[in-house]
Amino acid sequence: MAPDIDARPVRRGHTHALVGLGGILGSAVLLALYARGGHALVLGFIVLVPWLLALDATRSVGGTLLSAWLMSVAFAVAVFTWFGAAIGAYTGIGAPLATLALYLLAPLLQPQLLVFALVRHLVGRRHGALLRALAGASAWVACEALWPKLLGDTLGQGLAPSPVLRQFADLGGAAGITFVLILVAEAVATAIARRRRGLPALAQPVLLAAALVVGMAGYGWVRLSTLHAMPAPQAEPLRVAMVQASITDYEALREEIGAYGVVRHVLDTHYALSQSAIRDHGADVLLWSETVYPTTFGHPRSEAGAELDREILGFVEASGAALVFGTYDLDAAGEYNAAAFLEPGTGLVGTYRKTHPFPFTEHVPAWMDGPRLRRWLPWTGSWQPGDGARVMPLRTADGREVNVVPLICLDDVHPGLAIDGARLGAQAIIGLSNDSWFSGHPDGTRLHLQVAVFRSIETRLPQLRVTTNGLSAIIDDTGEVLAHTGIGDQAVLTGMIAAHDPPPTLMVAWGDWVGRAGALFLLGLAALAVVRALMGRAAPARRAADADGQPVAVVLLAPQWRAATAALRVIAGLGLLWLAVGMLRHGFHVHSLSQLWWFGGVVVVPAVAAWAIQWVGAAQARVENGKLVLDQRHQRIEVPVAGIRAVEPWRLPLPGPGLQLQLATGQRWRHGIALARPRALLNALSRAGTSFARGRTGAAATMALAELRAAEPKRWFDHAWLKFLVFPLPLALVAFRLHQYIAFGGPFGEYHTHGLQAYLTGLLIWWASWSLGMMLFAAALRVGIEALTLPMLPAPPAQAAAWRVALEWLGRLAYFIGVPAWLVLGILPG
Repeated sequence: MAPDIDARPVRRGHTHALVGLGGILGSAVLLALYARGGHALVLGFIVLVPWLLALDATRSVGGTLLSAWLMSVAFAVAVFTWFGAAIGAYTGIGAPLATLALYLLAPLLQPQLLVFALVRHLVGRRHGALLRALAGASAWVACEALWPKLLGDTLGQGLAPSPVLRQFADLGGAAGITFVLILVAEAVATAIARRRRGLPALAQPVLLAAALVVGMAGYGWVRLSTLHAMPAPQAEPLRVAMVQASITDYEALREEIGAYGVVRHVLDTHYALSQSAIRDHGADVLLWSETVYPTTFGHPRSEAGAELDREILGFVEASGAALVFGTYDLDAAGEYNAAAFLEPGTGLVGTYRKTHPFPFTEHVPAWMDGPRLRRWLPWTGSWQPGDGARVMPLRTADGREVNVVPLICLDDVHPGLAIDGARLGAQAIIGLSNDSWFSGHPDGTRLHLQVAVFRSIETRLPQLRVTTNGLSAIIDDTGEVLAHTGIGDQAVLTGMIAAHDPPPTLMVAWGDWVGRAGALFLLGLAALAVVRALMGRAAPARRAADADGQPVAVVLLAPQWRAATAALRVIAGLGLLWLAVGMLRHGFHVHSLSQLWWFGGVVVVPAVAAWAIQWVGAAQARVENGKLVLDQRHQRIEVPVAGIRAVEPWRLPLPGPGLQLQLATGQRWRHGIALARPRALLNALSRAGTSFARGRTGAAATMALAELRAAEPKRWFDHAWLKFLVFPLPLALVAFRLHQYIAFGGPFGEYHTHGLQAYLTGLLIWWASWSLGMMLFAAALRVGIEALTLPMLPAPPAQAAAWRVALEWLGRLAYFIGVPAWLVLGILPG
């Protein structure tokens, strides 16, 4: 019986599939344990290891993406099954259907897994394990920054139970911890893969993993010691009572006792608990949860609503305690989920509007909203997003005050709001949340609290967090949860905050920077890939130009004309440098017409004059029938090769690289020959029997540099008239139009105010400013390209030429793409 020749490949394929599925299952089990918290936090360093080993065994892009898709589903099953049940209960579609939808949408809810796997696979094809690990970790955190998670979850938040390790978050937030966890997992996976190669092969990844963990722990220990050693605030603290009334199902209550009855019941319960807090705990400030007052405070919809508003104000006045509570706000744009700040004797101090309403349940983008969506999703909300962080005062009757940044529910999963609040002078964070839809799913309430903890670590601001039915909590500046209520408890939790300046953190200074840094790192890798591709495609210095009979573009310059051309170019360069110095001193724009005249007279006129001289002397050179033939527009010059003793490069490459012919008579030929590609002409003369005299030291390097400059020929968009006259015009028009709006209130404001001449003069000045700026930028790019070319001179010609080609294209990208992108990014924030 003939053997089955396909059996072995089939078995191998089955083995790879089993390894892949086993790795996914292993990581899913570890993730489920890691998500439970407690001592399981140590698993955070290895949760990805089984999956990483499975990815290493996958050779194709398709297989890698399939593994990532399966891992995203396994992630959802292991960590977020409760979320599907919670959504099902909230929307009324039931837990099974909602959970199934959660699993189907897993790649959208955990997209970092697909991005991580793909980038890791592509980088691993060309680079080693270290760069692959850095690229994968960067892709993970960059994706989470650019595609924010619905619940703000990331791997690093699992280290919240560790007082030491979580302190690392004030450097890079939870994303920074995630980055380290991925690198440690990569190191462990590499060590496992090398286990049979001996101790030296294991040492590097093991030591790297140990160094990362020890470094994180060491920083945390030092940071904790520093924080504990800081002096206590001198100001007398405020006693803030968080009222957790545990009234959750407003809809059921509304059906039972009516809308007014619900509000009445909620307020009466909070009044009673608040009076207890003032009486028994000496509370100075009362904190009620999100949407506790389910109507628009200050904008009553009826006389009954106006009466309730007056009642709340009267309660604050009578109790003598400030009150912060969740309500709704209203303006012409719509309704907002908000927090109102009330003070005795003042009334309404201000309102903060929730910046990040929950998608669909609270807010739907205008482009998606409509009657059909409302019919399909009747529970969809219509609140508008607020306009960012706001710092509000908490003041007592005796004048004590603490500035706080309020965060409502989903606001605390975004680091930016707390960071902006710290920058605006906040001394504490107060959180208001309604986690009642997690009532039957404590994993959700624990996750939300865990995410909120990192806002205090990143900013070093203490935090008081009140929820409708748990978990209300007191969090200090190290992220320690000092006290919290239970889920479903009706309770009052009192914490103290005092006016003080928090210690500085890198997160407050740089913002949520880790994801952006990861994206920049990946862009750098992409640029490196482009450079390598261009280097690989670049051919050795153009063989066709070296062949016999092929003409070479040259410029014939008598000594006096060469000196004049060089002088004109130097004058133009010095004039441009002088203008650059002036613009550095007084701003990057033209201030007067005198600068334009200077630019025209000292830069443009000399440059044009130098170009005209070279245009007149332009010629085509070739070696033909034993003669050096030079064809100009008005004459043909022939120099017998036998009469040329040697060819010597110009000692000073001005106005550019060039050659000087040494005749057999001992004299120099009457013309110098300027040319961009000396080697082509030299090779032709050499084949005809002429020798090359190297001249003084450095001449050969000058010739080699000229060859590298010519490795990438000039394209149509490289010409000066287009780069410095045409291209700056649309940029100048955009900037000029913006200036007209700012300075004169409209696109033709200056024309209507001062007339056509002033308007056109202003436009000319803006155009000249951009032309000058682009010239300076091009000069800076040219200096950088030449500096990066010099180290390549000793390299083989083909490699050096390829490097030069890549540098030229990167310079073009920076000039033609980078500058408009910079302009757009500068305009968009405004």
